[in-house]
Amino acid sequence: MVRLFFYLVGFGFSVVGGMMVIAYLNIITPERGFSEYMVYIATRAECYLLPLGLLFMWGSLSFPDRGS
Repeated sequence: MVRLFFYLVGFGFSVVGGMMVIAYLNIITPERGFSEYMVYIATRAECYLLPLGLLFMWGSLSFPDRGS
């Protein structure tokens, strides 16, 4: 049951973080390149939810359940 909780929390974090990374793609203009976009999203805290969520999902699927 704990694994399911961490999986669902990780999924939610991944959705929110991925949505913010995609939403911030709107700031790419001809004057600003992809490297400046990467620097910008590295400073945004909500973009860190994507790798954190993926880590939660991977962890809940990889580590065995100790209860049963």
